[in-house]
Amino acid sequence: MENLSSVALYATIAAAALLVGGIIAILRKPGIRMRSVILHFAAGVIFSVVAVELLPDIMERHIIWEIVVGFGAGVALMLALRYFLEPAEEAPDGGGFPTALIAIIAVDLLVDGVIMGIGFISGTETGTLLAIAISIELAALGMATATSLGSRSVTTRTAVLCLVGLALLVFVSAVLSAWLLGGIPDAYLEIVLSFGLAALLFLVTEELLVEAHEGSQSPLITAAFFAGFLLFMLLPG
Repeated sequence: MENLSSVALYATIAAAALLVGGIIAILRKPGIRMRSVILHFAAGVIFSVVAVELLPDIMERHIIWEIVVGFGAGVALMLALRYFLEPAEEAPDGGGFPTALIAIIAVDLLVDGVIMGIGFISGTETGTLLAIAISIELAALGMATATSLGSRSVTTRTAVLCLVGLALLVFVSAVLSAWLLGGIPDAYLEIVLSFGLAALLFLVTEELLVEAHEGSQSPLITAAFFAGFLLFMLLPG
């Protein structure tokens, strides 16, 4: 019960981060360079949590078939989502609500919530670090979502309602995953953690960093990735 309370607390923080990031982008659209810095930093944070916290927990048990099943399923799902849900090229006018794009973001948030929930099942420290990393990611994702909606002339009211719905999704996903997966055997937990590892790597390499490189780059912008990675390396173990 105490662990579930921690999940609810950090899930609320993550959901709030998405909302705040989105509202900031609605009120004051960030420049391309600043958005790239945020995305690089978030990618570095998530890579660091994967390397320092999530991967060692998986390798400590190191049952090959469990890792292959979980990691393979994660890669297969993310590739399938990319294939079936990736939006077609936008028309020149870029008008209308971007349903396909929001669907992809919703799936990403669902995965983030599950990863957060199973992180707390693995351990409070791992869950906390994952929650903080995901909160930073969601702040950047909220900004990106709001910016995308604004570029398609979506009304402010619709954009805010969309952000609220996405924030609720990540909260419910985190709490439900912690509750439903709390009593599963260690073997299944490692499969789920390996699945989450694959999903996180996919989100970073195929979404955050790809989006971060859309604008012009500089050594300072690239350094934000390593700053995010270093931040969690320096935290006490």
